[in-house]
Amino acid sequence: MATATHTLIQALESNIAGVLLGKPEPIRLAVVALLAQGHILVEDAPGVGKTSLAKAIARSINCDFRRLQFTPDLLPSDILGSSVFLPNLGEFEFRRGPIFTNVLLADEINRTTPRTQSALLEAMSEGQVSIEGQTYRLNSPFFVLATQNPYEYEGTYPLPENQLDRFMLCIEIGYPVRDVEKEVLSNHRQGEPVDRVKPVITGEQVRELQEAARNVRVDDAINDYLLDVVTATRENDELELGVSTRGALTLYRAVQSLALVEGRDFAIPDDVKRLAVPVLAHRVICKGLIREGQRMRAQGIIRRIIQEVPVPR
Repeated sequence: MATATHTLIQALESNIAGVLLGKPEPIRLAVVALLAQGHILVEDAPGVGKTSLAKAIARSINCDFRRLQFTPDLLPSDILGSSVFLPNLGEFEFRRGPIFTNVLLADEINRTTPRTQSALLEAMSEGQVSIEGQTYRLNSPFFVLATQNPYEYEGTYPLPENQLDRFMLCIEIGYPVRDVEKEVLSNHRQGEPVDRVKPVITGEQVRELQEAARNVRVDDAINDYLLDVVTATRENDELELGVSTRGALTLYRAVQSLALVEGRDFAIPDDVKRLAVPVLAHRVICKGLIREGQRMRAQGIIRRIIQEVPVPR
């Protein structure tokens, strides 16, 4: 692994850590998703730093940032854009929506209608939008950090499993420990720390890192181990639905990215073990549970599977 590549990644993580204090694991997972060209869903309570994380990533890579608050009256055109008639020219002109950015914070994605959710998630999957017969490519890099509050369900439209599958990682940030929270208070005396973040890498360098992640070597033994874990979810008696082939491929891409972030040009079994819960838990359905009980139960099942599946030597 080239020292320069690892130095860039360390600088990126360190820059973000200056804003999101005491949360190295969520930061690392966000960087893993960014370099794997994936997107993340943050399920957590309000006020734990989701917006700060997204802004810090955008500022650190010197790219455009948009925040979109999802509401029940939001339309697909409010995200994608629409054609506007220009009377003086006698023709229509396409006005791009907020999705044409580099880092998009989709706040409370479960508070808008399924039609609008689908418009965003389709664009995330395809990397482009098609409007009135015209195709428009999205910016590169393009990274979506979506949020939803797992403790409030009234007035929400839960994402169906096939749409949750579009997110590479589902993570939590959580409350900071007391000493860190005290430091957070001190850091806000002069305003928002994220507003003082300076770029440490460029968008072009991010694209180069994304290409480097795809070149990380994954041996057959690691592939077999990854597939053993995926197969175990399909055969587990507690699960109604196991991980799909797309889920397996997503875990593969995430493993490559984590290896790069860790300073290696090859994957190891620990990469699979570390990413199994955030990559796979939101892709399975537990038997006999209402939706509210799914998340923690699924995480526990994936952890047990990781403990039970033999690790290659």
